[in-house]
Amino acid sequence: MALSAIEKSLEKLGLKNLEMIYWNTPSPVLYEEAIRRREGHLSHMGPLVVQTGYFTGRAAKDKFIVDEPESSSNINWGDINHPISEASFDALFDRVCAYLDGHQLFVQDCLAGADSEFEVPVRVITQDAWHALFARTMLVRPVDFDREIGVDEPQFTIIHAPHYHALPSVDGTNSEAFILINFARRLVLIGGTSYAGEIKKSVFTYMNYLLPQMQVMSMHASANVGKNGDVAIFFGLSGTGKTTLSSDPTRRLIGDDEHGWSDKGIFNIEGGCYAKVIHLSFEKEPAIYDMTHHFGTVMENVYLNIHDRRLNLDDDRMTENTRAAYPITHVEGAIYPGIAGHPDNIVFLTADAFGVLPPISKLTPEQAMYHFLSGYTAKVAGTEAGVTEPEATFSTCFGGPFMPLHPHVYANLLGDKIKKHQADCWLINTGWSGGPYGVGERMDISYTRAMLNSVLDGELANVVYRQHPIFNVHVPQSCPGVPDDVLNPDQTWADKAAYEVKAYELAAHFHKNFEKFEHDVSDDVRSAGPVRV
Repeated sequence: MALSAIEKSLEKLGLKNLEMIYWNTPSPVLYEEAIRRREGHLSHMGPLVVQTGYFTGRAAKDKFIVDEPESSSNINWGDINHPISEASFDALFDRVCAYLDGHQLFVQDCLAGADSEFEVPVRVITQDAWHALFARTMLVRPVDFDREIGVDEPQFTIIHAPHYHALPSVDGTNSEAFILINFARRLVLIGGTSYAGEIKKSVFTYMNYLLPQMQVMSMHASANVGKNGDVAIFFGLSGTGKTTLSSDPTRRLIGDDEHGWSDKGIFNIEGGCYAKVIHLSFEKEPAIYDMTHHFGTVMENVYLNIHDRRLNLDDDRMTENTRAAYPITHVEGAIYPGIAGHPDNIVFLTADAFGVLPPISKLTPEQAMYHFLSGYTAKVAGTEAGVTEPEATFSTCFGGPFMPLHPHVYANLLGDKIKKHQADCWLINTGWSGGPYGVGERMDISYTRAMLNSVLDGELANVVYRQHPIFNVHVPQSCPGVPDDVLNPDQTWADKAAYEVKAYELAAHFHKNFEKFEHDVSDDVRSAGPVRV
């Protein structure tokens, strides 16, 4: 598209008198360095290391959805989806546009969605070259397939002004940071925070609004495919092992975080990966570790020694949430664009710090919907201020902060697709065994991998199962590479009575959390959870 057409398109948004627009280029400096490297003038080029300042993670309390007639009745308003008026959005939008007047901006036109039938043209307009590089890294890049988007106006636009700070008393925000999503105008306004994850998750939130209305299941999950074409999906919150377990050298990665499931199969919403890298090591996660030294990777808030230019992945002085963003094409064997068939196995990952859930269990479709709506894992002591004992945590659909529609919309879609395509569903606990956190031990990763491999290889199809007396899930009584007693958590506890007390305690947490869903699900799903005392 000609630059003049782009400028006219941006003028319609209120962005005028721009000093210069670098169209679909991450940074002239980066290009210059890439050319020098190709010509042999640089012996080594590492990742781009950046700092995001005060915000080193998502500003969850500063995200708002515009309350307007077109989308209002569809939104699940509440603790996560906070409303802001159209008038407040328009006023802040005008102030941001006035602030950007005369600035140099970087513009990227990319796609959300690897399947061309459901792709959404996305335009990201940002102040910083590195944020433009991040957007280009994380989204699907049409240029990779010799394509041009070819539209004057994209379907979805992000205006990213990280150095503009709101005034809460004037703008109606909670702080100087703001993430405002206007579904009617297909527009997101981000400011006051340089944390790049806000760009990525704004796109995901929009797709979570759009895709289910097209009968496509949107999923906060990773996915891979085996040599025989069998597809596996992994749902899991932070710390449960989603990235680690889906990064398997014997299987091809489809994507590490966001996917859609249509009537044709699954597809990656993104074109890159955004991995947490704190305490990362080559021994535990060689594929991801290699990306931390790769040219083109964007490293957020990782400590860089300015004297020897070495990264210290164990240094958390800026945050525990250190990140690496890299194109999925950097991952050996990855599928790009990420399109595959229907899943054969769906795995829900949890890290149960109470030490009472079985390390692996099979779920009925109704139990899968129950656990999907619950989205359980647990915090352990020391992870957050004030957490001294294991604490149950529930994130609806394993991605509540990014789900604007009512949870039952996503759960019903999942249930329908599981039944239609006969996917097997599993709950894998990567948490504690033999007692709660502080008493028992974290589940041996070699056992977890053995259980997962048995799932993917079909080796658990013909073993004997036992229904757990409290959680109602079906527990295999044998698994290659795993001692039989490990499979039954009560047998790993020295005090069996103490196990029962803790198990019922966790069951009560499930029941309390599920109260908000009881009127939106069938009796079969409602009764698919743990037993009641």
